[in-house]
Amino acid sequence: MVNVPRFFVAASNIFGGIAYLNAKELEHLRALRIRHGERFTVCDGAGQDYTCKLTKLTDEGAQAEVVEITPSRGEPSVECAVFTAFAKGDKLETVVQKSIELGASEIVVFPSDRCVSKPEGLSVLTKTGRLQKIAEEAAKQSGRGRIPQVSVTPSFQHAVHKAAKAELPLFLYESEKNLSIKEALEASGCPKTISIMTGPEGGFEPEEAAFAIENGMRSVSLGPRILRCETAPIAALSAVMFYTNNLK
Repeated sequence: MVNVPRFFVAASNIFGGIAYLNAKELEHLRALRIRHGERFTVCDGAGQDYTCKLTKLTDEGAQAEVVEITPSRGEPSVECAVFTAFAKGDKLETVVQKSIELGASEIVVFPSDRCVSKPEGLSVLTKTGRLQKIAEEAAKQSGRGRIPQVSVTPSFQHAVHKAAKAELPLFLYESEKNLSIKEALEASGCPKTISIMTGPEGGFEPEEAAFAIENGMRSVSLGPRILRCETAPIAALSAVMFYTNNLK
């Protein structure tokens, strides 16, 4: 399959059969050496893809004629949010990149008792900005119809309350013995919203698991093997996308 260049612009920048790209996207156009008359995809961030033909370049930006409008094929039929604990090194970047590629609707990062890394203040803002940029790049590369939001929540408890609002809120717990993610998905019917919550390098504290279950999360297992903190959310998200027919 040909990898067609992909650009995200605000929906308000597409009107009158023309897509208007700003100076930032102009740099991308030039880096890709896209010439007058060549086609590329513009996405409005709301699930619509616009096949466009480059018609004008200026120092301030570019204009492209809209040739065709189609729903984005890169957006899954289910909204699945990934809640992942802070992790050291580049593990969080891996989780964000691969989760966006697989179809996550959003990424929420939270602190947990056993987190090795717990950034605060300005460090959180810097890290969030970096992760959002990775999400944008992954969305473009994988053909997504929108750029999912990456956010940091202040506490484990706050993350649980937010995750529990999904129709199927899954709490990935290594000590769970009774319910597998497969069984939970099979018993769920056809949920429109799913959340996946995974822990840090050392896993969740028993008290955290108890709090999550008491507040509406469903404790599930990913099988008998212990997965790394960067592997578990990707494995769980893959299972969700497979079950909901978004990997066909």
